[in-house]
Amino acid sequence: MDVSVLEKDLNEQAQLEKFIARIEAGDKIEADDWMPEEYRIALIKLISQHGISEIMGALPEKEWVPKAPSLKRKLGIMAKVQDEMGHGQLLLRVAEDLLKPYGKDRGDLMQDLFNGDLKFHNVFHMATNTWADAGMIGWLVDGAAIITQTNMLGASYGPYARALHRICAEEVFHAQHGEAIIMALAEGTEEQKQMIQESLNDWWEALLMFFGPASSTTTGTSKQDVTIKYGIRTSTNEELRQSFFTKYIPRILSLGLTIPDPTLHFDEDQQLWVYQQPDWNKFKQIIKNNGPRSQARLNLRRVSYENNAWVRDALAAAIN
Repeated sequence: MDVSVLEKDLNEQAQLEKFIARIEAGDKIEADDWMPEEYRIALIKLISQHGISEIMGALPEKEWVPKAPSLKRKLGIMAKVQDEMGHGQLLLRVAEDLLKPYGKDRGDLMQDLFNGDLKFHNVFHMATNTWADAGMIGWLVDGAAIITQTNMLGASYGPYARALHRICAEEVFHAQHGEAIIMALAEGTEEQKQMIQESLNDWWEALLMFFGPASSTTTGTSKQDVTIKYGIRTSTNEELRQSFFTKYIPRILSLGLTIPDPTLHFDEDQQLWVYQQPDWNKFKQIIKNNGPRSQARLNLRRVSYENNAWVRDALAAAIN
């Protein structure tokens, strides 16, 4: 082997060991710090998907702004949509710093979204057919998001951890907003109660899918393994799903709702929830933009992006 190549490999190994030691010591990695390629790529994938999901996740609720049942509800859901868009822009800015070595920016991320290379969460491909669906997103989808995101509040990458502290604080209000909608419907007419049950039936499988498969891959190192290895998060997909069950199943049942899974129960011996697995092949198709509302929402985002190109051009000219 060439001596210079050997020296380079040894130097990179020493840098990696020093990097891992920093993470284990609780240090925060910043955008300008040296980081292994595997770490940078994992962060770009995670944060860009999170950011795009925040933006695309505002669209199902945006559909209910003109149809909200009262002015109070209209103002509440408008504020939530505004918050989600702000979260997305904040996260894309964090991802943008990580993209600099590749000569890319958030514009490239948007093109990746339109090309189908950048995925967004499966739940935001779903249709919102009733006001109960809008409430279900706030109550259970945002509840699932809080469980996922609070797991990364201590993330080793400083800019992401700091962004998450702000985002999680606001997501708590979003979950309370959704819960208030569901509680109001639960205390209403039989028709309204049935609306909640039908919404839960429609969203349950998507909620299970939200956390991802228990194992991302059958061979090699999975994405969740990499994020745990580098201290970006601490829990696996399945551990997060179990936390969701523990927190929300009692709340769902307390409203007199029936969870659409006759196999669901808590195993006292294993100390975990046993449940019917969702259709993971269906999950793969959904995140490939073949969900019920995938193309409609992508087209809406594409048109909005193109129509507002003049704003980006004007800002770029002012900076230059």
